[in-house]
Amino acid sequence: MNFTQAFKMAAKSISANKGRSALTMLGVIIGLAAVIILVSYAQGQNMAMRAYYESMGTNTINVSASSYRGDVDIGGALYDYCLQLDDLVVGVSPTGYLYSDPTIKFGSKTISRQWQSMGGGAMMSTGQYPNLILGNDKYGLCNDYVIAQGRDLSYLDVEKESKVCVLGSAVAEELFGFADPVDKTITVNGTPFRVIGVYESKSGTINVGGGEDAQWIKDSINRQDYIILFPSTMTRLFNNNQPIDQYIIKAKDAEALKEVTTLVNGFLAGFISQDNGYYYIDNPTNYQNEQAEADKLQQRFLGGIAAISLLVGGIGIMNIMLVTVTERTREIGIRKAIGAERKSIIVQFLIEAAMICGIGGIFGILAGYLGTLIVGKMSFQTILLPSAGITVGAFLISVALGIVFGLYPAVKASGLQPVEALRAD
Repeated sequence: MNFTQAFKMAAKSISANKGRSALTMLGVIIGLAAVIILVSYAQGQNMAMRAYYESMGTNTINVSASSYRGDVDIGGALYDYCLQLDDLVVGVSPTGYLYSDPTIKFGSKTISRQWQSMGGGAMMSTGQYPNLILGNDKYGLCNDYVIAQGRDLSYLDVEKESKVCVLGSAVAEELFGFADPVDKTITVNGTPFRVIGVYESKSGTINVGGGEDAQWIKDSINRQDYIILFPSTMTRLFNNNQPIDQYIIKAKDAEALKEVTTLVNGFLAGFISQDNGYYYIDNPTNYQNEQAEADKLQQRFLGGIAAISLLVGGIGIMNIMLVTVTERTREIGIRKAIGAERKSIIVQFLIEAAMICGIGGIFGILAGYLGTLIVGKMSFQTILLPSAGITVGAFLISVALGIVFGLYPAVKASGLQPVEALRAD
């Protein structure tokens, strides 16, 4: 018997028992749909996390360094050293924060830190208050901020201690609404600062969805729009001239990142003595790699849970094929009596089992796509689709399932003795 005949006979058998075949396929459909939906959900979470890390800036190194006696200009030395690595480094900036919470005003609009008593003398900050950052002309570049209006800080702004600032999009919207903030003056604790630029919204360019599972990531990205950047030399005005001990370095690309980390580590080790300071280098890429590994483990775990449904479906396939063998015992006996080989009997039943699982697999994939679209909309507020690899893999798994679980009934059918089979009712 050739394969064409085997497929025709399998299709005829399935068609003759539509209800039973549909119920048998149901286990495969549910199992495959569960695998596709759960793995796609894990990929959606991974997508949201990647968006979060990308919003913080790519190929960056965070440096924490300080001198105990304050007699070493670490920031200046680090800046000069990174200038020598112009083939590897595209920018370096201090990242200072204001120790106080000054009141920010423009006209009748005011932003101030709000506090609420928690009892026992404890206080808790309520509402939103912007991050007030001290940086230089490379801060925006290092943190992947893009100027939407006006200009960014310049080298001269920092050197001349100019009272200027750049606003994040959320602060600009809160203070100015739809008006153009550029060249307007805001006051910070009464000190006037001219707005020279506004950064483009990060939350508007990076989509992580809006469901509950992605909300905390979205909130974190939104916080990056709620900033005001001042020249780092304003530490003399705001922080009693306390030196900044946080820096960010942006490497040229991912390949240069590791080399820059090694070089900067060696430079700081030689520049800062252990008895007069400390330094610490943190590469956010390590966290991204760790998160990627955790995401892979999660996908395998969720896929493993869903695979249990496939196992149940496979057992159903084996059960129904054993029933089919029993029902067709006389047919098998007749075929063997006229010279059919064992392998042709095995092939016939394996093809039938594979067809049942293959058809169930197609419907399972369609159900998985529909379920993934629903989950993507509910969890991430975005269109989430299974990858091509998952789709192809799911179909191949469904066919393999039929072959594996149909093998025992097929072998049993091929082993029937013609005389005994012909006596069956």
